[in-house]
Amino acid sequence: MADVLVYVLHYEGAFNKNSLGAVSEGAARAADVGGACDAVVVGGEDLTDELCGTLGAYGARKVFRANGPEGLAQPVVDVMAKVIADHGHSYAIFGGGLLGFEIGAGLAARCRAGVTMEVTSVRADGDELVAERPILGDSQISVSRYRGGLGIIIGRINAFELRESGSAAAAVEDVEVAFSPWSTRATMVTRGEQRGADVDIEGADILVAGGRGLGNADGFQLMEQLAGAFGANTAVAATRAVVDAGWYPYAAQIGQTGKTVAPKLYLAAGISGAIQHKVGMQSSENIVAINKDANAPIFEFSDLGIVGDLNKIVPKLTDAIRARKGS
Repeated sequence: MADVLVYVLHYEGAFNKNSLGAVSEGAARAADVGGACDAVVVGGEDLTDELCGTLGAYGARKVFRANGPEGLAQPVVDVMAKVIADHGHSYAIFGGGLLGFEIGAGLAARCRAGVTMEVTSVRADGDELVAERPILGDSQISVSRYRGGLGIIIGRINAFELRESGSAAAAVEDVEVAFSPWSTRATMVTRGEQRGADVDIEGADILVAGGRGLGNADGFQLMEQLAGAFGANTAVAATRAVVDAGWYPYAAQIGQTGKTVAPKLYLAAGISGAIQHKVGMQSSENIVAINKDANAPIFEFSDLGIVGDLNKIVPKLTDAIRARKGS
């Protein structure tokens, strides 16, 4: 039997989407090897029994709750190390993001455990879990197996699908932890988007993304108008070259050094489709590309490719969507 422990980040009374995906994944994979999935939360009075219990809907058996500073890595390392030592979990799973990377690395050092980052898939191999991550520009898959008593798995953003697989509230157990001296030296001043912009591309069902083919920052007005035509739960995204040029906020960057997304529709305009961008959006359900270069790499993995001038095509597409929706 191999139990799984998942760290769940929360903010303003709600759990992080990627963390919930990690709980879903942890529950499914624990079941594959005859174990169960538990969760760890760290925070204050906002972590009520009712809120923590909701993690049962995603497959958590029990929620270990500790009173401490939320959003900082080292206190969470202290809590998870104690829970694992007391209860013997075989794996720890994180949903991705900078905090998950920091906690996972710290936990690996503390527990002398193996760790795999940027994981895109976890599967059972007999009575053990193995993690898969793309390497060499996502051209190959590396498989990690773990020696010793603990394996630490840190997913890419949006790598784990959020699924409500449970029907009962999770049990809640309070954990008393003596924090390490260095764990309380940092103080959270403020929380928010790391790169300073209010852009949510990870939760959008539809993404319209622009690249250097837009020509300049003004070109993103076309993308924003298109996103507006699609309506609710649509966001505008961008490539690294675009954000580095200052055409659009860094929070909208997709790719190897940006965010990983998996919307229902990904519409790319003026994006060549370099491997660094592909790794951030290749899991989208439907990919539509507009590019004047018929040999652009993005056409190789698009569901629909349109060769032509985006400055003519995008406005017509916007008008067509508005007409279809009667707006």
